[in-house]
Amino acid sequence: MKIDATNLAIIRHLQNGRESFRKIAHSLGISENTVRGRVNNMISKGVLDIKGLVNPEKIPGHRTAIIGVKLSSMNLISRAEEFSKLKGVVSACVVTGRFDIIVTVLFNEEFRLLDFISEEVSKIKEVQSVETFVVYKGYNLTVPYLL
Repeated sequence: MKIDATNLAIIRHLQNGRESFRKIAHSLGISENTVRGRVNNMISKGVLDIKGLVNPEKIPGHRTAIIGVKLSSMNLISRAEEFSKLKGVVSACVVTGRFDIIVTVLFNEEFRLLDFISEEVSKIKEVQSVETFVVYKGYNLTVPYLL
């Protein structure tokens, strides 16, 4: 799918997820139906996703962690996909550097870091090691509520 200047402008307007298609159309000088069609097309092609996001620091008992994973094999993509499906996982990314995969996880009082490591990570084969980084203070950190 080609992402042109109009698509990017629509995406920028959708940073405020509550902005109406009518207001976006008026701002860009195009029809509301054009905005709606482009948004639906970008969603169907996997370019755009519209979700409600939360700031975990504002919800009592919630915290996020970034987890670096080193694998004992080079099955990076399939293992990252497996990680992406585990409870609490916001994202799983194949990366360069000292880790193979970086996983962002949301926790609460009923689902903690130890639960994730012992119950969820243990499901994934070929994990050589993990290193956890608990987020004490985040800026611009919002995540989908997955718990």
